[in-house]
Amino acid sequence: MNDSKTPFSAHFRELKRRLIHTVLFFFTATAIALVFHRHILRWLLAPADDLNGNTEGLTIFTDLTEFWGAVVKISVLTGIAITTPFMLFQIARFASPGLKSNERRWVWVLLPASVLSFAAGIAFGYYVLLPPAINFLLNFGGDIATPFIRIGSYVGLVTSLLFWLGAIFELPIVIFFLAKIGVVTPQWLAGKRKWVVVLAFVAGAMITPTFDPVNQSLVAGPIIVLYELGYWLARFGVRNKGKSDIEAEAGT
Repeated sequence: MNDSKTPFSAHFRELKRRLIHTVLFFFTATAIALVFHRHILRWLLAPADDLNGNTEGLTIFTDLTEFWGAVVKISVLTGIAITTPFMLFQIARFASPGLKSNERRWVWVLLPASVLSFAAGIAFGYYVLLPPAINFLLNFGGDIATPFIRIGSYVGLVTSLLFWLGAIFELPIVIFFLAKIGVVTPQWLAGKRKWVVVLAFVAGAMITPTFDPVNQSLVAGPIIVLYELGYWLARFGVRNKGKSDIEAEAGT
């Protein structure tokens, strides 16, 4: 696959092979998640159970297929989460022969960094944001109403929250990549700081399921910090871009 004159049919077969491997990996990961769905559900319910003071009875289902739908949803999402690093690896392996040496190096650096960033976002959401958000929602009604949450509603809310936080934590990687390919510059990023603060709180209001400013700030704060981290990474990327290009030309 390193030969630039490799026929298109060979590239297509290579792509097909990697696509089949990815699909098989996804179905295997989803099947494993389905087997262990009780453990995954208990993990998702743990923040609410800890605040409620018990380990069961908080969530209910009011439709015959609701619980099964929640199980299928978390199994598929878990399968996607497990498959994504493998899929990115397959894409990188397929595209690697057509890249320059410096581009190939950055691909293998950014690939694990993006996976770790997404995992860090999920961990932040689960351990930092989710407990106070659930506490607010459970206790907002006070003595007026007793909370019995539908399992489908809970799973949908929590998985959506964790996904978007994982995506937000990719922000520094995305900014660095865009700076490396010349789409944005550090100067442009520096001039957008005030807008980032506004948009961070807008995103916090959209992502968090509550209306209190504390939980919204728990989302807005990291977005601002991540943008600033992306700015400094962009400065680093632009500063070393010329040097990398020179090294790549020397290597050819």
